[in-house]
Order: sequence, then C-alpha cells, then structure tokens
Amino acid sequence: MSMHRLNSVTIGVPEVDSARAYYQDFGLTPEADGWFATQDGGRQLKITHAPTRRLVALSIGADDSDDLHRIAAQLSKHGFDAKLEGDRLVSAEPVTGIGVEVVVTARVVPQAVPQTPYNGPGRDERGADRAPVITRVGPVRPRKLGHVVVGSIDQEASQRYFAKGIGLKVSDDITGLATFMRCSTDHHNVLVQSSPVNFLHHTSWEVDDLDEVGRGAVRMLEGNPERHVWGLGRHLVGSNFFWYLRDPAGNFTEYYSDLDCIVDDALWKPRVWDAASSMTLWGPPLPPSFLQPEDLAGMMAGAHQP
Repeated sequence: MSMHRLNSVTIGVPEVDSARAYYQDFGLTPEADGWFATQDGGRQLKITHAPTRRLVALSIGADDSDDLHRIAAQLSKHGFDAKLEGDRLVSAEPVTGIGVEVVVTARVVPQAVPQTPYNGPGRDERGADRAPVITRVGPVRPRKLGHVVVGSIDQEASQRYFAKGIGLKVSDDITGLATFMRCSTDHHNVLVQSSPVNFLHHTSWEVDDLDEVGRGAVRMLEGNPERHVWGLGRHLVGSNFFWYLRDPAGNFTEYYSDLDCIVDDALWKPRVWDAASSMTLWGPPLPPSFLQPEDLAGMMAGAHQP
C-alpha cells in the first residue's frame, strides 16, 4: 500500500484550554502551536477553536509524489476537487467539509515493545516474576493515533470520497451504519458512520496492551467519573480491546490495543456485519449515547452556531 499511515487530525472545539488539559491528562505530549505528540507517531493531534466540536482536518502519509498524482487522478475521475502543492495533495470531503491532505511522509518504525508475559493454562511465561503491570507506576502514553470516526449526513457519499477518491481500502461494513477503511496495515484508520448531523465521533489511540487500556482509563476517571463512556470490552469488528472516554467538548476518545492488522490484502476478506450484533465480543452493554451522543439534538437544531 503506497499510503502507509494516518499522520494526524485537527479537531475544533469551543473551549480550547479545557480540551488541551484533557488530552495532556490522556497521555499526549503538548508541543508548540496547539499540537500534541504520541511516542511513536510524533505530532498527531492539533486542537483549534470552532463554534461546535468537529473534525477540521486529517492528514494521510504516502510514499512519494507518484502516489499523490495517482490519488489526484482518482479524485478527479470521481468528481472531487484536489490540488497538488509540491509533496502535498489537498482536498476536502464535500459532505462534512473535512480538510484532507495526503503528504509524502517517511514511514515510521515503531519502538519495539517487549511482549507482555501472560500466564495461562499449561504455560508459565513469567516464571517466578510478578506480572509486569505491578511495577508500572508512570502515566500511560499512547503509541500512536490509530483511527478517527466521523458522522456524516450522507454516509455513502463520504465513503465514496475516501474509498474511491482517496483510495482507502474497505476492511469491513456494518449494515446501514458504518464503513471501516484503512490507509495502513491497521484494520481501520478512518470510519464514516451514518448520522443526522456531521460531527466528530471519536479519535482512537493505541497503547501497549490490555493493562495499559485499563490503567489509562482508570487514571482518567479518578476525580472525573463524568468522563466515562463505555468499556472495558473487546470489539468484534477489528477485534481490539477498548475503553471510551469523553473530552470536555463531547468528543469521545478511545484507548485501544490488539487491533487486527491486514498485512496481506489478498488474505483479508471484507465482511458485512449486522449492526445489532457487531459492536462487542464481550463488555458492558452498549450505551445508547455511544451511537447518538447527547449533544446531537442541539447540533441539529443549530445550537451554539456563530
């Protein structure tokens, strides 16, 4: 795949300072100009002001300028505007207005993380040692931005832009609800779901293992129980462990680990899943506000618009 990573996202929120404090608590490292960095991915989140919460822009990494010319031709073929600016292609998803860039970016070699030794029936991986999580005392630091999920009032058209225009590959579908698409070997990097209003649903951040999912979420909830959304659980589509939290603007954030990887496209068969049974393999019941966040009615009515 010539595209190889989700570089970054820019989100707009009404109260920038409170959002910045939240994402620093979440484990991202603040940098200049409103950016936050992950351990392996570098500068991957920018926070700007907007009247209502939204995804402002996303950036995708490609290998070389030939990839950009090919993507520009695809966009034009399917009726989408795009502009080449050196080693950068700029466009916009027409339904949601999200600014999309594809930029020539060096591939990232993730920092090697020792495999967590788990004991189990018939195996004693740790020997005489205690579980390593016992000695983890520092804050959880996400390794990278994994994916972003947006609601679109025309899910089919938004999917067409990303899949046919940009060239993201479809990994799986949930009937009438969402399409999982990838620009890397991760199961999904961009997900578009059907919604009565365009909005940012969540950003998702990879951590080392299941223990880091739990440690990160529990730490975020200490003194702030209102941040809890849904978790701990394991998704069926994508297979990852998850725990969702809520930032001050209402955007969901996810700690995840153990996501499916598609290293050989020929061996992966996309599947259409039923919405009622596809959300979890195990975990707490799906809260209704996960699919229909509580502030959607206000956004639909034009509340807080300039």
